[in-house]
Amino acid sequence: MQPTATVLVYSDDSHTRAQVRLATGRRPAPDVPAVEFIECATPAAVVKELDRGGIDVAVLDGEAVPMGGMGLARQVKDEVFNCPPVLVLIGRPQDAWLATWSRAEAAVTLPVDPVEFAAALASLLRRKSALSA
Repeated sequence: MQPTATVLVYSDDSHTRAQVRLATGRRPAPDVPAVEFIECATPAAVVKELDRGGIDVAVLDGEAVPMGGMGLARQVKDEVFNCPPVLVLIGRPQDAWLATWSRAEAAVTLPVDPVEFAAALASLLRRKSALSA
């Protein structure tokens, strides 16, 4: 049986969460595991899931309300032990510097471009796998 990777997706917008699922497909690249999703619509749910553990990558919507993904990324990097890699979804390419401030490992613009998103997610899954080995 193939191992699976667990990806947490945070957005208050169900359409954005659907974009992430569709861009990922069953697996973002042939050399990474199949993906299972945990969807969260509130910052509290994200923290609860990350504290529980077992998340391989967190995808956080920088445009989410009431708390954007970049602020949430910075918070979880400070507060969650062994925080997984974070990919933030940003509104404009010019916001990439904010993603750096948030300590996210990757950033992709909205709306989600499937090729760009899958490549970024696969890269984070590879990095996580290499660190775990």
